[in-house]
Amino acid sequence: MVTRDVYILGIESSCDETAAAVVKNGRTVLSNVISSQVDVHQKFGGVVPEIASRKHIENIMPVIDRALRDANTDLSNIDAVAVTYGPGLVGALLVGLSAAKAIAFAADKPLLGVTHLEGHVFANFLTDEKLTPPLLALVVSGGHTALLKVMDYNSFELLGQTRDDAAGEAFDKIARFMGLPYPGGPEIEKLALRGNEEAMEFPVARLDSPYEFSFSGLKSAVINYLHSARQAGREINLADVAASFQRAIVDALVQKTATAIFDTGLKEVVLAGGVSANSVLQTSLAETAKICGARLVCPTSILCTDNAVMIACRGYFMLQAGIKSPLDLNASPSLKLG
Repeated sequence: MVTRDVYILGIESSCDETAAAVVKNGRTVLSNVISSQVDVHQKFGGVVPEIASRKHIENIMPVIDRALRDANTDLSNIDAVAVTYGPGLVGALLVGLSAAKAIAFAADKPLLGVTHLEGHVFANFLTDEKLTPPLLALVVSGGHTALLKVMDYNSFELLGQTRDDAAGEAFDKIARFMGLPYPGGPEIEKLALRGNEEAMEFPVARLDSPYEFSFSGLKSAVINYLHSARQAGREINLADVAASFQRAIVDALVQKTATAIFDTGLKEVVLAGGVSANSVLQTSLAETAKICGARLVCPTSILCTDNAVMIACRGYFMLQAGIKSPLDLNASPSLKLG
């Protein structure tokens, strides 16, 4: 029996990357096109929503056209269109969603509305072809920090998330306070390489819930330290601050994940989201997972950041399960994980 190949066009525009990709059978990447706006937003120290939306409008169709050309295919060979519909910036989401709905309608293809954060989890299925559910996912991005139990390709249970700032948000805010360029996470990691992670002990909130996170107190502690030192005229070793701050975040993430590994008994653990590119987090979590009798899978660097490959991958498994979206699907900027 010959099984026909399934081709998914993925579209992503939730924040400041306009992306499109074509993925075959959920695992084979035929194209991956990303138009980044980092240079545009860098001078503002962060993403400006209105500017992001305008740039998406300029880039969306050229990016989609390029993805189809790179995959050496056209819409007649595409089986469905998968698109991020939340969470994210509402204006940015609407650009990608509108393009996807127009293409799906005009080409008479199914529309697959994908949760952005589930897409990040599915990036790992493209990194490791042998990876299958059930598994435990640590989602760490600029807007979210959460532990997610993935029972099968379309069944998710949210174990816990941050009560305030996400880890990536804390990285960006501290980087900005330290005078580092946007995006802040990679800059702090780079600076931390020259610092002593045991130089300072910054507090991380201890919560009653074993799977929930809180980083606002840590962020405030670092800002207060820097502010007090500057007012007193004391010399500040920014590399030590960066290293100690990074270690505090990583320790909190790893400890909560270790608890979840023990409690759930899951033997596969994946990292997801922009902060999953942090090498200290990857190393620490891999070592801890091994001690707990589990294995860690991390996305490749290009799949850590926002991309459409992960959206197409997630869409493939939705299509296989018969999960489709109506053409009046609206953007959901506060869409919940799980």
